[in-house]
Amino acid sequence: MQYGICSLSSISLRLEPSSLSELVSQILYGEVFKILEERKQWSKIRLAFDSCEGWVNNEQLIHIEKEAYDDLAKAPTILTTDLVEFVEDASRQLYPITMGATLNGLDLLSHSFQGNKITGVQPKTALISTALLFLNTPYLWGGKTPFGIDCSGFTQMVYKLNGHNLLRNAAMQAGQGEALSFIEESEPGDLAFFDNSEGEIIHVGIIMKDHYIIHAHGKVRIDRLDHSGIYNAEKNRHTHKLRVIKKII
Repeated sequence: MQYGICSLSSISLRLEPSSLSELVSQILYGEVFKILEERKQWSKIRLAFDSCEGWVNNEQLIHIEKEAYDDLAKAPTILTTDLVEFVEDASRQLYPITMGATLNGLDLLSHSFQGNKITGVQPKTALISTALLFLNTPYLWGGKTPFGIDCSGFTQMVYKLNGHNLLRNAAMQAGQGEALSFIEESEPGDLAFFDNSEGEIIHVGIIMKDHYIIHAHGKVRIDRLDHSGIYNAEKNRHTHKLRVIKKII
């Protein structure tokens, strides 16, 4: 088994070993992973953080030893908190990184960082403040950054920045936490899940106070939430059908 770390702001994680393949997710700076299969141009990897699997371009791989992987995978995660920051290498070249980048591997990569950072579990009340930092981020299938994010990437990153682990897609996240019977039982920071006509969970958002929800749909936006689902006042209709509300923390 081989191991790797992301040394760039983000690496595309694809469904198949091709640049034309669907974007499954993104690997952010400092995240570590196992290399499950290595080919000439592409490698299949599994992220330590959420076990998400996909293919990455070998030109963007940095190999590390198992001992380094084990140490970084189990250490309390240190994350960046500003929308955009920089790390500097030994040659004083700058590398841009985004909010939620992992800083545990700085010494391993011979990088330095002077910006704001956070570690540990934050109070539940901080979830909404973090979510608002992503407001108006454009929707990007598979995205996890303030420059493009999908609905479950949004909830995952908001929770990650506050010291909590969510799985990668909405259906997986819907299997976590405790189900609530009514919206009135929810608190700001709880998750609302939405399904399609076949009953499949296809969307997730973060509940705010006073029956509002912040979610990634076209962009990260705030809409009304009622017992039927998400009501978009601009379109004058419901855009998503409510399936379940989950209390994760």
